[in-house]
Amino acid sequence: MLDLFGKEEVHRPIISQEELSDEEVLVELRKIKEELKDEVVVLGHHYQQDDVIEFADYKGDSLKLAQDAALLKDKPYIIFCGVHFMAETADMLTGDDQHVILPDMQAGCSMADMANREEIDKAWDFMRKSTNDKIIPITYINCAATLKSFVGENDGTICTSSNAQNIIKWAFDQGQKLLFFPDQHLGRNTCHDLGISLDEMVVYNPNMLNGGLTSEQIDKAKVILWYGFCSVHQGFTATQVEQIKKEKPDTTVIVHPECNFEVVQAAHDNGSTAYIINKIKEAPAGSKFAVGTEINLVNRLANDFPDKEITSLSPYQCLCTTMYRVRPRWLLASFRAIKENKPINIIKVDDKTKEYSLKALNKMLELSK
Repeated sequence: MLDLFGKEEVHRPIISQEELSDEEVLVELRKIKEELKDEVVVLGHHYQQDDVIEFADYKGDSLKLAQDAALLKDKPYIIFCGVHFMAETADMLTGDDQHVILPDMQAGCSMADMANREEIDKAWDFMRKSTNDKIIPITYINCAATLKSFVGENDGTICTSSNAQNIIKWAFDQGQKLLFFPDQHLGRNTCHDLGISLDEMVVYNPNMLNGGLTSEQIDKAKVILWYGFCSVHQGFTATQVEQIKKEKPDTTVIVHPECNFEVVQAAHDNGSTAYIINKIKEAPAGSKFAVGTEINLVNRLANDFPDKEITSLSPYQCLCTTMYRVRPRWLLASFRAIKENKPINIIKVDDKTKEYSLKALNKMLELSK
C-alpha cells in the first residue's frame, strides 16, 4: 500500500494506551535514548511540541537542521522530528550508510502538497515558451525532493525563510526572471523587500489554464509566484495587527514572512523562525511581543523568556497539525525498532532525484555561509 506521498507505507508498532501511559512513554524514552546515544541522533523542528523537543539533540528551523544534518557523520540513525520533506532533505545530506527516520509517515506539509513535479514541468514549459528572458527557478525548502531536483536540473536552487533574500539576489545575478514556488507569500514579501514592485509580480495557479496567465503577462513579469501558501500563517490578519497596535501600543508585532503581504506590511517586524527567536532573546527585560507564527513556538518562547510578555498575534490556535502528528509515543516506537535492529519509517530518496537535489541543496548551503 502507498502512503499519501506515493511511497510504500510502513506501519509503526502499536504502543497502546493500555501498554504505556503518556508519562511512562516519556520515562522509557529518556532511558532508551541514553542507551542508544552512540547510534541515534534526534533532530527537532521548532514547531514541535515540548514533549518531543525535549528529546532533540539539535533544534532549529529548516536551514539550521539542513546544515546540522550535513555535518552528522558518526551516527547510523537520524530521527527527524519534523515533516516529510525535511526528512528527505536530511537523507540527501547524510551518508549512504546512515538511515533517516520519520516517526510518523503521515507528517506532511499542506504547502508542499500544493506543487508537484508534473505541474511544475507543465508550468515551466509554458513560461519558457512565453519569454526569451532567462528564468531562474527557486523553490522554498518546503517541497518534495522531486521539486528540489527540478531546480537543480534547471540551474536554480533552494531557499529557506532565513536565507531567501541572499538566494533571490543570487538568482537575479543569473537571469532576468524568477520562478518562486511553492509559497507565494515568502516570495512576494522577500522580493518586495528587495525593491521589486508588486506590479512586477504575477501568480501562477496550476488549477487554471496556463496558470491563469497569458504569455504577455509572463514576458512582462519579473517574478512569477506559485499560488501556494502555509495554512498556519494564513491564520494571521492585518486586522489583528492593527488591533494590537491600538490596544497595546507598547507591544512589538513580529511575524513570519509566510504571512500574507498585508500582515507583513502592517507588522513592526518580520523574519524567519530563527530571526524571531533571536529578536526576542536579545530584547531587554519587560519587552512585549505579539508573534505571528506557529503556536508551539510562541508558547515555548513565552516559557523560555518569562521576563518578557510574549503572546500569539492571533486569538486562535495557529497550530501546525502535521507537525503535531509526531508524538512521543511514535518517537519511542522508532527507538524501539532501532533497538530491535528492525528500523521503521526510513526515508530514502532515489539516486536520480538525489543527484540534482543535492546540486541545489549544496548551492543553497554554499550561498548561506
